[in-house]
Amino acid sequence: MEKKKVAVSKVCHGHSRPVVDLFYSPVTPDGYFLISASKDSNPMLRNGDTGDWIGTFEGHKGAVWSSCLDTNALRAASGSADFSAKIWDALTGNELHSFEHKHIVRACAFSEDTHMLLTGGVEKILRIYDMNRPDAAPRELDKTPGSVRTVAWLHSDQSILSSCSDMGGVRLWDVRSGKIVQTLETKAPVTSAEVSQDGRFITTADGSSVKFWDANHFGLVKSYDMSCTVESASLEPKSGSKFITGGEDMWVHVYDFFTGEEIACNKGHHGPVHCVRFAPVGESYASGSEDGTIRIWPLNPANADDAEAPTANGKPKAAAVAAANEVARKIEGFHITKEGQTEA
Repeated sequence: MEKKKVAVSKVCHGHSRPVVDLFYSPVTPDGYFLISASKDSNPMLRNGDTGDWIGTFEGHKGAVWSSCLDTNALRAASGSADFSAKIWDALTGNELHSFEHKHIVRACAFSEDTHMLLTGGVEKILRIYDMNRPDAAPRELDKTPGSVRTVAWLHSDQSILSSCSDMGGVRLWDVRSGKIVQTLETKAPVTSAEVSQDGRFITTADGSSVKFWDANHFGLVKSYDMSCTVESASLEPKSGSKFITGGEDMWVHVYDFFTGEEIACNKGHHGPVHCVRFAPVGESYASGSEDGTIRIWPLNPANADDAEAPTANGKPKAAAVAAANEVARKIEGFHITKEGQTEA
């Protein structure tokens, strides 16, 4: 009989409204970090491994649609419905700069070298801000064909990816010329676009399918039709052998990259899953939901059929699983306030 995977997630409370974007930093000398964007207007920073709350960035006056960290996890950025993108000191939480826009900012991304910030939104304009001269006017690329939903850098900051919320396809921009040089065609709008950690693949979710593209030659490598509407997808960063999805059915699915076969289905959220991302070490992944919570899941959970096998301390695994479930229940009953105090 096929072994059933039992995943116990860490539940991260704190947001009071839906979580709409998640971003993991690369591994730094201090570990790796997770930043979340929420409609409650307060991006939050967490320890990427444990999910423990570190701080809340306070200052936006509207829903925050996007958030990210720079390569060293020293600065954070966020894009908001208050028509601004803000830069934050990730160590102190202080606002360093606010870039005013003329409409909602839906997406933002630091360049790999940390010197530039890319923004896009309802204005249909991609802007590049110089982090060394934040008061200088940004560089604007050619107008995008639709309202910008996602942005990402690739090719060592020589190229940019963007997708639109009102039309299909992912557009590849040449940074030097500021023009679109290629379009990766999809039937529906792309709600999630991720460049793999090794720079080889672009992973896109367009509602009905998840696609993997060659990031250098732009050919379609794999395409899998999904059984429900998918809003986000992420590729495992180390071996690239698995990918995850989240969407309307409130579950987080794990698939085999090579066959498209579902490996696991994680249940726990009480609303649609808006975003999923793998941690940079590949051993866990996070999901953000309409229910206002973030869940961190282990990639390789225990097998239910192995429950009676003894653990290292001689106890049956069933006891260990039961203990883990009890801990999970206790965690779900706690809430972390903005001050970092834990409430029952």
